[in-house]
Amino acid sequence: CGCAVPTPGGRPGVVTMETLGLCLLAASICGCYFLWIRNIYRKIGGGADPAAGLRFGPGARALLVTAHPDDESLFFAPALLRLAARGLPARLLCLSTGNFHKQGEVRKKELLQSCAVLGLPSSHVTILDHRDLPDDPGVQWDPELVATLILKHIQIHHISLVLTFDEDGVSGHANHIAVYYAIRKLHSEKKLPNGCQTLVLQSTNVLRKYISILDLPISWLRPHHVMYILHSWEYQQAKEAMYCHQSQLVWFRHLYLYFSRYMFINTFHLMSQ
Repeated sequence: CGCAVPTPGGRPGVVTMETLGLCLLAASICGCYFLWIRNIYRKIGGGADPAAGLRFGPGARALLVTAHPDDESLFFAPALLRLAARGLPARLLCLSTGNFHKQGEVRKKELLQSCAVLGLPSSHVTILDHRDLPDDPGVQWDPELVATLILKHIQIHHISLVLTFDEDGVSGHANHIAVYYAIRKLHSEKKLPNGCQTLVLQSTNVLRKYISILDLPISWLRPHHVMYILHSWEYQQAKEAMYCHQSQLVWFRHLYLYFSRYMFINTFHLMSQ
């Protein structure tokens, strides 16, 4: 049993009840999936505190540790914007000027502009230019040196919460991974101040990384300690921050702004022993 329908070639074709049923099933699944996304948005993005499991007293301060200018907007914009909305003062420690293509001075200025968009004044941004920490995926940063520099910053500014990459560094960049292992070293050797907690940004596989907000239900179901989700207007703010990095806006970065989950979603694990 079927019904005749015109085909592009002008000959009648047949759409079976089975085909119609599959189309309706697919439409129903898609509809339910988008309703699921909306419900999660309402639960977390609609005002609920995503870091409710973390306890901080008055005067608590957060520190984001990155390897290069633009890491803060490419990967951590949801966390920075939601922390700002929560009223938790944040600082940024960027361990290099991003001078791989001899653009270090330009990139430092771009970073300060990006941080201003994300709610970090220039007084809260520290950019290092250490000769032993070049922006170079082929150079292994010394974890002892990196750990020493980070610990000094944590102690000077009385940091309560550290955010950084996980062991895969989101993009697999060696400098990102070096930052994780330096903080891992501080944590395992119990050198961090009492009460200072560390959140590491979860890396995902390539498929999840580039399905944008469609990754939200997957992120919601996967184990995590903290999740930050941006509203639509905050996403525009995150894009504006990345647009400050004009020297880095090659064609595929424009695609990244629309398709990367990290422009909408950050999920973190709490670093444990």
